Amino acid sequence: MSSSDLKKESDFRLVQEELSDQELVRLEKWKKLREKGIDVFPHRAEQTHSVFEVVRDFFHLSREELEEKQYQVKVPGRIIAIRKMGRATFFHISDFRDRVQVYLREDLIGPENYELFDLFDIGDFIQVEGRLFRTRTGELTILAEKIIFLAKCFHPLPEKWHGLQDIELRYRKRYLDLIMNPESGETFRIRSELIKKIRQYFDERGFIEVETPMMHVMPGGALARPFKTFHQALGINLYLRIAPELYLKRLVVGGMERVYEINRSFRNEGVDSQHNPEFTMLEFYQAYIDFNQLMEMTEDLFLFLAREIHGHEELPYGDNLISFQKPWPRLKFKEAILQYSGLSADRLEDEKEMMELAGTLTPEAKPATYAKALDIIFDKMAKEKIIQPTFIINPPKEISPLAKANRQNPAEADRFELLIAGMELANAFSELTDPFEQRQRFEEQAAMRKTGDEESHLVDLDYVEALEYGLPPTGGEGIGIDRLTMIFTNQKSIREVILFPLLKPR
Repeated sequence: MSSSDLKKESDFRLVQEELSDQELVRLEKWKKLREKGIDVFPHRAEQTHSVFEVVRDFFHLSREELEEKQYQVKVPGRIIAIRKMGRATFFHISDFRDRVQVYLREDLIGPENYELFDLFDIGDFIQVEGRLFRTRTGELTILAEKIIFLAKCFHPLPEKWHGLQDIELRYRKRYLDLIMNPESGETFRIRSELIKKIRQYFDERGFIEVETPMMHVMPGGALARPFKTFHQALGINLYLRIAPELYLKRLVVGGMERVYEINRSFRNEGVDSQHNPEFTMLEFYQAYIDFNQLMEMTEDLFLFLAREIHGHEELPYGDNLISFQKPWPRLKFKEAILQYSGLSADRLEDEKEMMELAGTLTPEAKPATYAKALDIIFDKMAKEKIIQPTFIINPPKEISPLAKANRQNPAEADRFELLIAGMELANAFSELTDPFEQRQRFEEQAAMRKTGDEESHLVDLDYVEALEYGLPPTGGEGIGIDRLTMIFTNQKSIREVILFPLLKPR
């Protein structure tokens, strides 16, 4: 061994300094592979099929059909189980979506190669080349004629039959979760399919997908506390996007009548089963429609997604069956509070009592106004009881600073929230297009901010100036992709549908 090899050997160490007996054995096997001249870090693998494609394309074929056609495949995958029986070995390899059995015989690949397999472990990546057949038990199997080493797994995987159950470890080491729990992989496959189908829906209706800035000079588009950062070269404070709304509406001003963005947004707020500081939203805007047409469009979109992803209009969620069949109920904001909170109409109209009640529900952020109090009461006492898709319409205008006032009741907004399984899935409204009223609303929000309400909107004069060039009647909507995925994958926590949710460092 050359001096450079010796140096490389002495420099080698795993991140985990104290190694278990199993890890020491794996490390020794890896060294022996190198000594035998095996390329332990090859540059590529020549594959004809993935594991998933083998199962998809050949599972339906009979033993006789496989023998007649003599299908040859080259398949890479991770070893997930090994069963050795003397001069023959059965093992399984997997990919992101499926698994397939491999049959290894000493008389077919030769004694030297068969012994080489003793240096492979569960978790290693290999490539199998061989012919497809069915065993006596009928299992689709690759009869290995050649095996190629692709990557060493230096740590033992979690115990096979129990999977990876530690919830925090699953989030911190999502790669282990995906290896051990196939259902996690299916969750993220469905998430990807949802986004693809959303794009299809809007593209087919003449919408243009756009990208807007993630760093804003002024936070806007939603009532939320932003993350703050600093741009060294420009010497200015910036804010991570809480919503793309104001930029998307600038595009409608510019003549882009149908736009959408699938965007990452950031809100400096609490973390729970429905909230993550960074999240994914769909926002879309269409000129010449109002929030009533948006409700019809939302029903149509969700029904389309349910049929495309799951093939039917009802999805299980916990103990409930969520039906996307149209039409969905439309329930006024105050009526929803009365129906689900247990409060009487007289109590609800008592502004002082409601502000006191809301203060007990959120002592860390007591409301400064009656409208804010109603918003808190709805959130804490009514929302979680609404299971089937329901549009909650006409909330107070005061908590909807970017929405048009309702013509019948100017104290209310032409706005809706979509509730499913106790979660807000969408927020939409007839956009406020009057620049004079918009500026007034911003100034009212700024006054509330001075009282300590950090979620109130700032005065964005640049946006007001854009409105002065003319924003046509427009309907706009935001839909939470993460919560939508929760519904479509029957998951109770938002962390189950985000590959790498934010966690506090250990």
